[in-house]
Amino acid sequence: MTLVNPSTRALAAHLAALWSVLLDLALAGMLVFLLVDRLAPPQDLLWKPFSLDQPIGLATAGKLARISGDPAACRAALREGGVDPVDQPVREAGFCSTRDTVRARSRLSPAAPVMTCPVALGYALWERQVIEPAARRMLASPVTRVEHLGTYACRTIGGAKGGRPSEHAKANALDIAGFRLADGRRITVLKDFRGDDDEARFLRTVRDGACRVFGVVLGPDYNAAHADHLHLNPAPYSLCR
Repeated sequence: MTLVNPSTRALAAHLAALWSVLLDLALAGMLVFLLVDRLAPPQDLLWKPFSLDQPIGLATAGKLARISGDPAACRAALREGGVDPVDQPVREAGFCSTRDTVRARSRLSPAAPVMTCPVALGYALWERQVIEPAARRMLASPVTRVEHLGTYACRTIGGAKGGRPSEHAKANALDIAGFRLADGRRITVLKDFRGDDDEARFLRTVRDGACRVFGVVLGPDYNAAHADHLHLNPAPYSLCR
């Protein structure tokens, strides 16, 4: 007959109890995951597919960052959202480049500027999930045009000679100047941002909404150089002013 050391028997019992607890925790975790997967909005779950038709949620920024690193996925997300991107030729000039750029249908005016696919995707989401709802809710009139000051410009930040290249030098930024409404109103960042009326509140609302889509959003609250526009670019860090 084989004798079992009491300490060995006690250790085995402890291990069995620990394994039982771990198994219970694993099963509980699986149940929680299944409930979250089924009940939580897809825009709040990083593993759910991205869609331009989803409101901006907890996982939207992470999804945009992931898609932005994959040119094919970025274009697929635009097409699935009803936006047909047209690839643009690559031009290189010193520190300036138009790599991964497209033209895409939108309310932007002038129409279809050259921009990187991540900017196009972020703008499409902003237009659909921020601008349109805010205009209906706050101004009782849809936006027909979104006026911009450009995307690609081969220059440094602020135009300083020898300075750091601007995101515009890669067509990776968009400057928004104002909005035209169906009822004929024109709202501009320069004229209306500082007010306390519906137009000013609309501008600040869409600025704040852009901060949930783009890494960098700079406007009149940042400095005088941005007094007349909102600068948007999909940086890997957050700066919202």
